[in-house]
Amino acid sequence: MFSCFRRAVAVAVDFHRATAQLTEQCARKLCTLPTAARSPAPAIDDGVRQRFAAELAAAVEVKLAAKKQEAQKRMESRKTKQEVQQRYNGAVKRRKWEDPPEDPEAVKNFDPASRVKRRKSIILLGYSGVNYFGMQRNPGTKTIEEDLLRAMQKREWINDEGFRQPQQIQFQRAARTDKGVSAAMQVVSIKLPDNLDIEALNSELPEDIRVYAVKRVTKGFNSKTNCDARTYTYTLPTIAFAPNEEKVDIQTYRLPAERLARVNEVLALYVGTKNFHNFTSRKEFLDPSVKRFIMSFECDPPFLPEGSTAEFATIKIKGQSFMLHQIRKMVGLTIAVVRGLAESDIIEKAFGQERYGIPTAPGLGLVLSRIHYDKYNKRYGEDGCHETLEFEKEEPMIQEFFKRHIASTIVETELKTNSMVEWLEKLPLHSYEPRDESEPSEWKPRNRKASDDQDDDDE
Repeated sequence: MFSCFRRAVAVAVDFHRATAQLTEQCARKLCTLPTAARSPAPAIDDGVRQRFAAELAAAVEVKLAAKKQEAQKRMESRKTKQEVQQRYNGAVKRRKWEDPPEDPEAVKNFDPASRVKRRKSIILLGYSGVNYFGMQRNPGTKTIEEDLLRAMQKREWINDEGFRQPQQIQFQRAARTDKGVSAAMQVVSIKLPDNLDIEALNSELPEDIRVYAVKRVTKGFNSKTNCDARTYTYTLPTIAFAPNEEKVDIQTYRLPAERLARVNEVLALYVGTKNFHNFTSRKEFLDPSVKRFIMSFECDPPFLPEGSTAEFATIKIKGQSFMLHQIRKMVGLTIAVVRGLAESDIIEKAFGQERYGIPTAPGLGLVLSRIHYDKYNKRYGEDGCHETLEFEKEEPMIQEFFKRHIASTIVETELKTNSMVEWLEKLPLHSYEPRDESEPSEWKPRNRKASDDQDDDDE
């Protein structure tokens, strides 16, 4: 602004000097002429000078007005940006009102003591995921979190703002289960008020979602990061372990003891810290997150479900964390080896750098069985202020819900849809040879947002 004014003054001074020089030159020339030839020196009209000064002043005013308008726009933009930055970003624990009431009296008479005091807690729940598109909330789809949050909103466990933005009440799930995957035990950490009615909440939930208990935890507890390990089960008909060349019926087949021993022999190859880049999607061999620690992996003896002649078995796997489709691919490759469609050394090869296409078993039988908090229990379980997160008291409710709504649903759905049988029919078409990196496959990296949770507990 001031630079424009200085420039205008400099132009006026230069004009004045040029005028003086021109007058002096004309005077000198007139002095050299004869007296008769001399004529009066031309004078600069005062009107010209006044017009020039007026035009110069007008130009300066226009420039100053434009600069002032630009500065005002910058100030408004900076103010808007500061207001956005001051809004809650998901990491602030204590928040002020973002949008105070328009009525000044409402702000003046607001009593902080009237606000509901919330404490960090966990919700222990179970659900059958057959009719859901996973645990994590996803607009426009039927998910476990959507039904749970809506029920809590109705019973005033959370307010409208907490329903719209659960991160503001520190909502966090222990594991993110995929479409069709169930959970006998799931843990959600969240800030909740005291004296909650669990039965009233369950009355708002569908039958395939059940809340077992609510427990107080430490202020900084996070159901995911404080979790030491997770146990999953995979229930399937034992016909999946029959030799591929044999023609057997799902209703009459019985798994021999030697084949069960062979299954456990193959499952033991996964135990330990391995590179599972071939057992998930969009992961590279050198990615540190593909190394996972498997604590145990075994198949229990087969059983006959109540009211059915088809034999089933349950595979149990315990590990620190799992990636997208990892367990289902581990089960799929195990079935291929046991049925004689692939050599057992394919498992060790899949831990190497070469690319392999691993068959993915159906998601129906996969269940999140247990969430382990051993380190938390050791540190806080005996301090006299917090409960241990071992859930022994809730075990009867967990087993009852699992038997009635999860295990029975898996058996009924399998016998009705034959998802495993149809998958077994296509399994011989799968190739177990190394893949060319130029081939399009699911391991190829894709553009994903940096905020996406790609690593843990996507099963």
